[in-house]
Amino acid sequence: MKLYVFYLLILLNGTCFSQMPVGFVDASRAIPNINVELRYYGSNNFVGRPINGYHANKLILTQPTVQALRSVQKELLQKNLSLKVYDGYRPQRAVNDFIYWAHQLNDTINKNIFYPKVHKKDLFKEGYIASKSGHSRGSTVDLTIVNLNTGEPLDMGSPYDYFGIDSWVAFKSITEAQKSNRMLLQNVMLKHGFRNYPKEWWHFTLKNEPYPDRYFDFPIE
Repeated sequence: MKLYVFYLLILLNGTCFSQMPVGFVDASRAIPNINVELRYYGSNNFVGRPINGYHANKLILTQPTVQALRSVQKELLQKNLSLKVYDGYRPQRAVNDFIYWAHQLNDTINKNIFYPKVHKKDLFKEGYIASKSGHSRGSTVDLTIVNLNTGEPLDMGSPYDYFGIDSWVAFKSITEAQKSNRMLLQNVMLKHGFRNYPKEWWHFTLKNEPYPDRYFDFPIE
């Protein structure tokens, strides 16, 4: 009986080892032709190594978020385009890993790529690292659009996860083609029920997310 209660408490806390809580699904299987490249599963990210909690290149999201993304993908496929997702649900342990890394001031292996104009000691002050992330609620995604003819992402004017004003949606010092690509992404996502984050062209959250006050910590497996 005690063992049953122990596992029940773990489930209610959203940390039931490899089992997803009710209400979460594997979006990779539910959305046709979606391209998934979880950057924190590998080393191509601002930390420069795999992040704690990312044990598979699997896109986990809440069911309503997946339904909305299916509608986005359906519209894009009609234009020979597709979504490419860099991050979805993010375990709290991954956020804690970011915090640990941010305090290691000498660890700057990917600074020139992702935060060349920001001092690492200022990442908290400038809001690039925080103790909580909307991703941990399961209804936030980081993504771009891919041209299905070439297989390449559209040029958005800055890399994914670039820390700086170049990544702001309204940043003006980019080409007209890059502005057009950003607006294409913004318009299709907002049309299907997402809200954007103005300082990151890739970041969107479902407007009526089912767990607005809950942060989960089950690993991605």
